[in-house]
Amino acid sequence: MAFDIEMIKAVYARMGERIEKARQLTGKPLTLAEKILYSHLSEGVPTHAFGRGKDYVDFAPDRVAMQDATAQMALLQFMSAGKPQVAVPSTVHCDHLIQAKAGAKADLETANTGNKEVYAFLASVSDKYGIGFWKPGAGIIHQVVLENYAFPGGMMIGTDSHTPNAGGLGMIAIGVGGADAVDVMAGMAWELKFPKLIGVKLTGKLSGWTSAKDVILWVAGKLTVKGGTGCIVEYFGEGADSLSATGKGTICNMGAEIGATTSVFGYDQNMYDYLASTDRKDVADLADQYKAHLRADDEVVANPSAYYDEVIELDLNTLEPYINGPFTPDLAWKLSDFAKAVKDNNYPAKLEVGLIGSCTNSSYEDMTRAASLAQQAIDKKLKAKAEFTITPGSETVRFTAERDGILGVFDKMGGVVLANACGPCIGQWSRHIDDPNRANSIITSFNRNFAKRNDSYAGTHAFVASPEIVTAFAIAGDLTFNPMTDTLINEEGVAVKLDEPQGLMAPPKGYAVGDRGYQAPAEDGSQVQVAVSATSDRLQLLEPFKKWEGTDLKGLKLLIKAKGKCTTDHISMAGPWLKYRGHLDNISNNMLIGAVNFFNDNKTNSVKNQLDGSYGEVPAVQRAYKAAGVGSIVVGDENYGEGSSREHAAMEPRFLGVRVILVKSFARIHETNLKKQGMLALTFASPADYDKIQEDDTIDILGLTTFAEGTPLTLVFTHKDGSKDEIKANHTYNSQQIGWFVAGSALNLIGGK
Repeated sequence: MAFDIEMIKAVYARMGERIEKARQLTGKPLTLAEKILYSHLSEGVPTHAFGRGKDYVDFAPDRVAMQDATAQMALLQFMSAGKPQVAVPSTVHCDHLIQAKAGAKADLETANTGNKEVYAFLASVSDKYGIGFWKPGAGIIHQVVLENYAFPGGMMIGTDSHTPNAGGLGMIAIGVGGADAVDVMAGMAWELKFPKLIGVKLTGKLSGWTSAKDVILWVAGKLTVKGGTGCIVEYFGEGADSLSATGKGTICNMGAEIGATTSVFGYDQNMYDYLASTDRKDVADLADQYKAHLRADDEVVANPSAYYDEVIELDLNTLEPYINGPFTPDLAWKLSDFAKAVKDNNYPAKLEVGLIGSCTNSSYEDMTRAASLAQQAIDKKLKAKAEFTITPGSETVRFTAERDGILGVFDKMGGVVLANACGPCIGQWSRHIDDPNRANSIITSFNRNFAKRNDSYAGTHAFVASPEIVTAFAIAGDLTFNPMTDTLINEEGVAVKLDEPQGLMAPPKGYAVGDRGYQAPAEDGSQVQVAVSATSDRLQLLEPFKKWEGTDLKGLKLLIKAKGKCTTDHISMAGPWLKYRGHLDNISNNMLIGAVNFFNDNKTNSVKNQLDGSYGEVPAVQRAYKAAGVGSIVVGDENYGEGSSREHAAMEPRFLGVRVILVKSFARIHETNLKKQGMLALTFASPADYDKIQEDDTIDILGLTTFAEGTPLTLVFTHKDGSKDEIKANHTYNSQQIGWFVAGSALNLIGGK
């Protein structure tokens, strides 16, 4: 039986009335996304229609999921909210803090020792407040959610940007910051601007070397890293129904790479089969009973351009494998064009490591398709030329794959099976390289490939592809190899060709697992003690941020004018910094150290300290400003804060005294995180004004005493020579969000209530 089955029954029981009322209010048939959104309004039955991309709406998600790196700060905030127990089903998943180094068993033992304090904190907090706890080694949050919690027509939020993975089971699942999770766990409404809708019509059927991964790699190439911002991407059509549930999950997972709010597929037989195979036939039977609510209305499918804001069509029969990268997940190359791209762009052709798995591609189907190529390498006497690692998505997948001999095939090929954790996808990886400064290439089946993300080396060219393409490249050790057309010379000197990969949607003997790693919370957690040592360097209780002083902000100093791509990895790096995710003071020492300074020869982590004219590391300069009682401003480029949901990227500048983030445009999650923490998140009314900002500027923010929805603020930049530039800055704050700013943070308001 599924977790929280009574909650799921209640969701389905109320959907019909709410959907019908929404049809009446909008005067039209509904997309699947609209059905789920209107079914989850905090007000209950809808009373009016909402404007897409215009109206802020209060929702009531069904559940919350948190991974260990973000859960620390989220739960530290929840402890300040004064609530005895979470208001909705919630879970914590320990997947981010395990470093991939020697192999699954040794790495897990090291993690349990090194992270003992953090794991004990998360386990005890979960126990106290009624939160399900998934132990280290249980699996990656998104795969565990797909196997245990996701259900068609539901709505959840998660403190990780790849939460949309659950869209593979027809769920609206949205990545958020920890403060948003606190709202929902505290029983409050969760606010989101009603998304626009992008419809992707899939026809035909995948075959041969092509997989579900190639669908999203193709879509990323079409929409770019910001093309989905503010939108839900809804897939439909016969091609969508032909994909496995886990394949759908892969596509939804990587929708985060186009900035989409989330992605979703309509309920179908493959979803029923996956639910049944993962011991949730009760949910599958319920979904079958209510399936009319779990797909777009027939009129929408027949005439999509009338109901979606944008429609894209893809014939899966014509799709070929894609490789995306380097340095950005939307640089899309067809496999047939990739060898030329490698040569023309002088990408390092020698492949050093191939890595498969992660939350994006670690299903049983992914493993079997990759293993079919590994078996060919063994049978055809080919030795892998590159290192090869495998990251199972969960203990259920790993245990089943081991039982069925899949992991043994990888071992014979020379692959190393890592722990059921994020590992190298987030930089938690002991990379083997002789010279960290030289240009080199790796290829993964992960989701992101920003510079330094996977291994912290600027010279690493990281590419993203399907697990089967990654496996084929690892065998060849050469990025100019095309497995669809080229041959390889085996150990006997014979030219051999790889056959098309073969895979299974589900294990023929069913899934199996020994200890899946779940700890249920105490029935009564009131007596559970949560201890945080005052001398800990891993955990730190939070102090409320100061409320707004009630005046305009004057005399601010420019901390950094970030140039080009500035993701949350640039603002708050992962990798070794993950150990400080529960200690705001310590982790603030990584603030913006990866951002490229527009001045000072485009260096990273080197900015001018206007107090003494010296150059120093970004956090050190900002700490100097804080000590002197001087506020500061960070200026950024397009899509600032792209990437992870980590709210540390917002909390660190807030903690160190940055008052304003002024950019050309924001990524959705990061803008919300800034607002929640009481920061001013502003955009240039004229993007060209970015060029007016000089290194020694002092800045005044005017208009705050009449701060109002829809009214721009005025910024005055006083330059070193005494001249001034006055510009307008836009914002998207509504009245409630202005209240967060005034109170100092959204959490301050919750605590006050």
